[in-house]
Amino acid sequence: MTRRLESGLATRVRPLRDRDHERVLHEALAVRRAGAIPLIGDERWGQDQWRGVVEHATGAIIPYEAEWAALTSGSTGCPRTILRTQQSWDISYPFLDEWGELTPADTMLIAAHPVSSMASYAASHAAHTGFRFNTPVKYRMGPGDIGNVSILHGTPWHLRDLVDLLDAGHPTRIRAAFVGGDRLPQQLRHRAEHHGIRVLGYFGAAELSMVAIDDGDGLRAFPGVDLRIRDGVLWARTDQRALAVLGTGGTYRIRGAWATVGDRAVIRNGRLSLRGRSDDAIQTAGATVRPNDVEEVLASVHGVEAATVIGVPDERAGQLVVAALETDRRDTADLLERVKKNARAQLTPAHIPRRWKTTTRLPRTGSGKIRRPTPEEFEELR
Repeated sequence: MTRRLESGLATRVRPLRDRDHERVLHEALAVRRAGAIPLIGDERWGQDQWRGVVEHATGAIIPYEAEWAALTSGSTGCPRTILRTQQSWDISYPFLDEWGELTPADTMLIAAHPVSSMASYAASHAAHTGFRFNTPVKYRMGPGDIGNVSILHGTPWHLRDLVDLLDAGHPTRIRAAFVGGDRLPQQLRHRAEHHGIRVLGYFGAAELSMVAIDDGDGLRAFPGVDLRIRDGVLWARTDQRALAVLGTGGTYRIRGAWATVGDRAVIRNGRLSLRGRSDDAIQTAGATVRPNDVEEVLASVHGVEAATVIGVPDERAGQLVVAALETDRRDTADLLERVKKNARAQLTPAHIPRRWKTTTRLPRTGSGKIRRPTPEEFEELR
């Protein structure tokens, strides 16, 4: 059967953005019920940027079946629009419901910014299963946000905010957390479990949705998803795949029933180990350095909340490996010395960062995922 196409997304799309994140997610669900396609933007964007995003989307030809639109960054810096069906999300919800023992009596705290497909996915989950949801009152989660909710859906950054609040003595009813995005540190998982919170980490992408899950014993394929490594790159065969991607940039590729977003990985004994995006490699003095390999070692040191590694231009080496550490410690000199000692013990010389910075907050995307800074942004980190 030939797929019908509809020209002029403007006839169906409803651009949405608002400082009230809970309101904008409810509006997105209402748009869906009315048969249109919600397109959520970031209220912090300037008018010209938002207008450009909407015009880019509305000038496209889209599959008739499209029911959700999500924005994700391309390598050009211009957001790409991911189009998908409702069913492509619905098929994953029964597993989450069973794992989290979710019922209509639950209330989920959706911590990610609505511009992230994670937030739309979570709001759609609430509509599918019948539970309620809230969002943080401010950009950063506070004590008032966690008192009357039972489930968290967010990134490792949001889970860290939650356990910090619990360590400080603030009460919550949260018993389970769905945590996607960046690699979930084991130390953070243990802190959450100490407070009686079960954690389901997951790896996914806006184009592929749920790819792999980790409930404490390593990443494995999400039920119904087939994984394969080709030339060191992870490919997935899944019914959760998006219908189409509008715009250029990014590493999304399709080969028949298989698709990839360019993540390098290995699979051993059914467990998936990620090695970073294929286009993130740093070429330094003839060596190839994968930032994720270095970041994993740096972030394993107690006191490091998160780490990011990039390559900066260098006349002699081509690129130098540099690192920034996120920490709330006041004595950063001692922490940095311990991190460097650990790096020397576990990394090859080419992988050891040549320059270091500490900061209280690394750059992040609207969804709360760590965003690797540009060389210029790295220089400005404080």
